Amino acid sequence: MEEHCKSEALHILTSFQHLPRLVVFDLDYTLWPFFCNMRCKCEVPILYPQVKGILCALKEVGVGIGIASRSPTPHIADAYLWKLGIKSMVVAKEVFPSWSPKTEHFQRIHRGTGLLYNEMLFFDDETRNIEAVSKMGVTSILVTAGKGIDLKTLWQGLSAFNQYKRFSIKPQCATPMPPRNQIVHPEPLPHWCCECQNFLHMPCKFKRQLRHHQHI
Repeated sequence: MEEHCKSEALHILTSFQHLPRLVVFDLDYTLWPFFCNMRCKCEVPILYPQVKGILCALKEVGVGIGIASRSPTPHIADAYLWKLGIKSMVVAKEVFPSWSPKTEHFQRIHRGTGLLYNEMLFFDDETRNIEAVSKMGVTSILVTAGKGIDLKTLWQGLSAFNQYKRFSIKPQCATPMPPRNQIVHPEPLPHWCCECQNFLHMPCKFKRQLRHHQHI
């Protein structure tokens, strides 16, 4: 099962033009199906079925693996990562309790690795974390509740990352120099729209509202 999943994950990874330099995962209900602070350190943990194959594939193609968790029991999380054989794969790990979304976790990851936020891809099962971290410039994908990270979610994340790259990377000659003393407002970055599964400068629901008011 693990080898088959790794092969499928490698096929997905090699089919995209751009790969993130670091993929960051939440722990609880993203990599494993429980809250580790509700467990004992001596227990034997389990991962979601396709997680290990995905992590092995990321390592094989040279993509870094990071962890960002608001767990109040980092010692248990650390023990479980070791027992599951994935601690050695992790190049950036920020596990500490926090009442705020994971912006501080990513600030620490940025300082520790030197990577830009737009070079990262993030998976989490909490909407508030996804919304907060995406505003930092990190491509952030909400994991389906109860399913954790799987091949389909990996493909969605890489698709979103590549679309973001397509929007954000432009040739130097594409933007002419503004006239002297003219105020230029920067073009807003595209946002991920959950309705049409694409990056847009204006979410679909706001487009519909705008058209409605224009016809009144």
